[in-house]
Amino acid sequence: MSKGEVFTFGNEAEIEDIGGGLKRQMLGYNHELMAVKIWFAEGAIGYNHAHRHSQVTYIVEGEFHFNINGVTKILKAGDSCFMAPYDDHGATSPTGGILIDTFSPPREDFLPEGTFDNLDIEKANSKPVGK
Repeated sequence: MSKGEVFTFGNEAEIEDIGGGLKRQMLGYNHELMAVKIWFAEGAIGYNHAHRHSQVTYIVEGEFHFNINGVTKILKAGDSCFMAPYDDHGATSPTGGILIDTFSPPREDFLPEGTFDNLDIEKANSKPVGK
């Protein structure tokens, strides 16, 4: 498979417990873009890390203390933040809450190994006939 489902139903899509008070649900992806819903339990920590992907995070509910490149800000529902490739970032949630993370390109480490192995990039990036 080289892309997620066209429609994702929240009450049907798998929710993966990734440990440390964090849960993850894939919302949709292809070889260019990925969206993921993340639940933080009260006091959960998304430890600082960096990766090659651009990332935008939208706060759905709760309070999050985001640290990006050494700068910490408190974000609440309706707020968002942007992480450029290789920015050092992490978050804690004193209240518990929900985020929507988007990544470009997708986080391959969130997908089964080999998801994009047989992808013809030229074909995938061309306009489908009749559209």
